[in-house]
Amino acid sequence: PDAKDSGESVESQVGRLPDGDKGVSHLREVFAPKGFDDRDIVALSGGHTVGGCKQQRSGFDGLWTEAPLVFDNSYFTDLLEKTYRPETVEATGCPQHRSDKGTIMLISDLALLEDAAFKSVVEEYAADQSRFFADFVSAWTRLQENGVGDLLRDELAPPK
Repeated sequence: PDAKDSGESVESQVGRLPDGDKGVSHLREVFAPKGFDDRDIVALSGGHTVGGCKQQRSGFDGLWTEAPLVFDNSYFTDLLEKTYRPETVEATGCPQHRSDKGTIMLISDLALLEDAAFKSVVEEYAADQSRFFADFVSAWTRLQENGVGDLLRDELAPPK
């Protein structure tokens, strides 16, 4: 039978990805139950090197990096090198931080600098793009496959 709403057909979106307006403990609360450690969390956060936020979708507004179509380690170098000042998105009331260059970071991004374990990985990725790429591929693949194993086994299992 068809699902009546998305809550019936797919896992709830709540808790699947971290909220941008929360910090260190929230990042771990969301990712640890899925089997991700601190290095994985920082690597996945590096996905913010591309794209940006649209206030009509997330409530936040702006680009994370100056070259939002380039996948590199600039997210990490920006975290370490730029100064961000707090602001509130007028239309939505969402808190974020903006640099003098106009790029943004969310509370969840800046949290990577507040925690010593996260910050050491940020520093490593800022200095070594190849390491970031390798760790991102590993973490991203596991994120995409999270929970799929049982679905595939159930789908491929012979009828009972």
